[in-house]
Amino acid sequence: MNQEMKVIDVDIHNSLKSHMDLIPYLPEPWKSRVAGSGLGLPGHGYQSPIGVIRNDCRPPSGGPAASDPEFLVKDLLEPFHIEYGILTGNLMGVSTMHDPDHAAAISSAYNDHLVENWLEKHTQFRGSILVSAYDPLLAAREIDRMADHPRMVGVIMGSGQRALLGQRQFHPIYEAAERHGLSVAIHPGTEGAGGSNPPTASGYPTRYLEWHTSLSQNYMAHLTSLVCEGVFEKFPRLKFVLLEGGIAWLPHLMWRLDKNYKGLRSSVPWLKRMPSEYIRDHCLFSTQPIEEPEDPKHLISIFDMIDAENILMFSSDYPHWDNDVPTEILKRLSPEAKRKIYYENAKALYHL
Repeated sequence: MNQEMKVIDVDIHNSLKSHMDLIPYLPEPWKSRVAGSGLGLPGHGYQSPIGVIRNDCRPPSGGPAASDPEFLVKDLLEPFHIEYGILTGNLMGVSTMHDPDHAAAISSAYNDHLVENWLEKHTQFRGSILVSAYDPLLAAREIDRMADHPRMVGVIMGSGQRALLGQRQFHPIYEAAERHGLSVAIHPGTEGAGGSNPPTASGYPTRYLEWHTSLSQNYMAHLTSLVCEGVFEKFPRLKFVLLEGGIAWLPHLMWRLDKNYKGLRSSVPWLKRMPSEYIRDHCLFSTQPIEEPEDPKHLISIFDMIDAENILMFSSDYPHWDNDVPTEILKRLSPEAKRKIYYENAKALYHL
């Protein structure tokens, strides 16, 4: 990749040094509860045999990987000429907590901590407003509270939910995001945790390998729901971002939706266009984890099928074990396609 090519990274997992970082931003009774017992986020229950975090991403000053803004800039942004990094955090599990008030308090405290300790430290950082979708009205209130901060550029929540995200109980989140000109992103990692549904369509897998491989099922279901429930007709300016869910499944889903819509459109009379058109106009996807077939031409074929250069955005997924760097992927794309995927699509979406 040309060293001069600009890059925007849309999925960087900044981390707290410890749960105590949120104490100054929490009201009671959550302050005492978190101080004594931790955040209380449920895990998905699948242990990776190689871990999830790269050890070489731990800052020399100590603490977890990606918990030091200065080191993150030196370790990721500067070496790869990343102009902006969209911080997505690692607390998306708030949507799986059983207590919606606790989840909302953690989300608000995290957002305040993000502003003070990250966004105000480096001009290259941009933030994502964390919300819990368990109580959409509280989520919408949090979006309204944080949306005016100039470096908050989107909304983020976990893809592990109690229901499919197109359903109308979630619409207050989309209404608030559209009102403020913010995109809504989902990120995996919480499927099967707490109160969410099983991570696969047929139940709970046994091992991390199965869980990790099956994450795209969750994305297929949510995307189908968003289209068929008419979210993009109801909120015509809304953009939806699917982070870290892969893209090779997308041609199949678009074809199948279009085919079935021709015979079953009476069940979704609010749709005025083919389902694939809503996806192309309203949805964007991150590159990581990019599928890498043995024959690179097969990936190019998939890209052609989905108009990838207009709906993909580069993501590193730093500091996870399977993260990508911009110099090592998409080497066969044209310079114009690379420019859109690495920079222009994200610049337009996040108004950078």
